[in-house]
Amino acid sequence: MNDLQILLLTIILGSTLALILYISKLFKRKEEENEVTPTPEPHEQILDDNTKKQSLNDETTAYSKAKNFKKPEKHLAFSHPWLLTNLKGHSGRVMDLSISSNGKYIASTSEDRSVLIWFFKDLTSKEHKTWRGNVDFDHGIKVSWSPDSKAFIVHKASANKVEVYKMNKKEPGGGPPQILAAPIDFEPIQFDLIALQFSSNGKYIMTCTDKSTLIIWSLKGDKYAEIETYHMNINYCAKISTCGRFVGTSGFTPDVEIYEVKFTKTGEFVKIERAFSLTGHNSGVFAFDFNADSTKMVTVSKDGKIRLFDTNIEYSKGQDPTLLVSRPIDCVSEMTHLGGALISLSPDSRSVALAFGKELRFFSGSDLKPLGIIERVHSASITNISFDAESKYLITSGDKHLRVFHNIPGMRETIRDFECKVKEANTQAKKELLEKQINEARASLKRVLGDTV
Repeated sequence: MNDLQILLLTIILGSTLALILYISKLFKRKEEENEVTPTPEPHEQILDDNTKKQSLNDETTAYSKAKNFKKPEKHLAFSHPWLLTNLKGHSGRVMDLSISSNGKYIASTSEDRSVLIWFFKDLTSKEHKTWRGNVDFDHGIKVSWSPDSKAFIVHKASANKVEVYKMNKKEPGGGPPQILAAPIDFEPIQFDLIALQFSSNGKYIMTCTDKSTLIIWSLKGDKYAEIETYHMNINYCAKISTCGRFVGTSGFTPDVEIYEVKFTKTGEFVKIERAFSLTGHNSGVFAFDFNADSTKMVTVSKDGKIRLFDTNIEYSKGQDPTLLVSRPIDCVSEMTHLGGALISLSPDSRSVALAFGKELRFFSGSDLKPLGIIERVHSASITNISFDAESKYLITSGDKHLRVFHNIPGMRETIRDFECKVKEANTQAKKELLEKQINEARASLKRVLGDTV
């Protein structure tokens, strides 16, 4: 083999070896690239972790909610053995109620800017028909019937003034009457109103504020008199007696002041003058009430006592009321905390109702012995309580409803009263009459309570 052949062979072998080495390096580099996993950027890693944590939190929260979820509680309808019926129709809180003197109607005023007229004849029915009157651009906080039961007065919250509403006669063919505001203008009242009432004799209207002012108005909106109540500038209660002769006030001081509103025989206003006082409490008097003929009065005070007075007196001759009964009560702290109490003496004087917050209590009208407690009468504080003229029912207002209760304590006290009178009867005819009345009262009680009498 010559030198030229050897040189060519060397070049070929070298080139082949170089090619093999080059190809080998290429394969090795590709394998290394396939084995290496790319590392994400730092912010990408954080986002990924947060996403996982959020997902985990969402799952935990969802589980927790599912575990702790409670079905909303169903609102249980109020029930009580003494309850006759509920009057439902307002869409706002009921602020006040008033019973007409003819015993036919109940008026209720509400924050829904309406006054609803209910019918006593419908109380035992399942459905309760109403007439509706609207308080334009305002709502009533107090309502009171006129003596003829053809009109009522409302105290408007925003305007802070009295407005008269008349029930116009029905159109031919029936239908409810039109209830429209009368063109009678009353002067706006300063301070907050606590009382509005139409006198039963139809001669005047009374308003009283929470400060110190009591006003006697004419039916045309004129002021007859404005007096200072002398309760240290804090009034709690003001009422006209059922007979229309007297007006009473109570407040921060421990006495109830009673005034007589005097008119001439021809109906002209003369004056309002102090008649007598109910004394003996040691602290302010939350509320008081008269019976039908103003011969008895009941009071409830911050001193933790309720008191019953004999007011069948000739005050012009210097006679003072006589204290009949004073009884301590165990709810004075609750009454004070809730800002006061309401009290009502039945027209026949046989039962007393006391309300504070959502609670209603009954007492004997003779010795103030406790006769029953009804709790959670309304879902909000009771705004008013009132016995009907026959002392058969007690009506309460609060939340969006009115409730009508049988006066069971009064029925039992009637039976007890008749039983005592039977023992004292001096003739057989009188005894038989009383026994008949006892049997009738027991039958009425049994119709309401059944065998649980």
